[in-house]
Amino acid sequence: MTPADSSRRVGLARALSKLGYCSRSRACALIRAGRVTLNGGICRNPEAPVRAERDRIEVNGGEVAAHAKVYLMLNKPRGAVTTASDEKGRETVYAYLDESIPWLVPVGRLDKASEGLLLLTNDSEWAARVLAPRTHLDKTYHVQIAAIADAALLASIAAGVRTGDGVFLRAKSARILRSGDKNTWLEIVLDEGKNRHIRRMLAQLGVEVLRLLRVAIGPLRLGDLPKGASRPLTDVEKSDLDRAMRQQAAVRNRAGAPLHL
Repeated sequence: MTPADSSRRVGLARALSKLGYCSRSRACALIRAGRVTLNGGICRNPEAPVRAERDRIEVNGGEVAAHAKVYLMLNKPRGAVTTASDEKGRETVYAYLDESIPWLVPVGRLDKASEGLLLLTNDSEWAARVLAPRTHLDKTYHVQIAAIADAALLASIAAGVRTGDGVFLRAKSARILRSGDKNTWLEIVLDEGKNRHIRRMLAQLGVEVLRLLRVAIGPLRLGDLPKGASRPLTDVEKSDLDRAMRQQAAVRNRAGAPLHL
């Protein structure tokens, strides 16, 4: 944990998750089962307040210490769900991670049918910055649609649509990558992110999505990472992401929005 993290009280289950031991739901189960001690005594309350810098946490008799920060990119395959466990028994993204790494959480989500670049980390403060509206990074997608795209469709995507439940959805930009006889590959850039944003937007325009692949988050690109493979971010990639977030926050601050980093 960072100094700011460790000086703040958090619930015991959350502390185990932030320390990179396991998911919060798994931590709750371990705590309620009496397998977790706090400062030498069994604690069965997942919300028991903890200061990581002062308190000793043990699971099954072994002390839990903070792991080094890990920043990972995964080329998420289609069909995997972005969750630790699934009540329907579907494959999760964790099936593609090495068991030797500490517990990581996804930074945002990709729905089951979508694929491509997914970030995972055990640095919860950094993940929150990546997802925060003030530091929101552009996300780039390659989208195959069951239609022949034209200038009018691209204009509609950029202008935006309002769904039946009143949500306004738009893209920062859209362009044609290549076209076939019956379908088109588009590059769509979003500077905001709502649930199933692209699928819902195109459905409102009467366009079916065949494939949806995220290829970039800010300056970070998926590149040639094989499907289902993962790798740590390089120091340069991490620094570039941090710089891009600072620049984005500064732009929004100059526009009148308060800066929170």
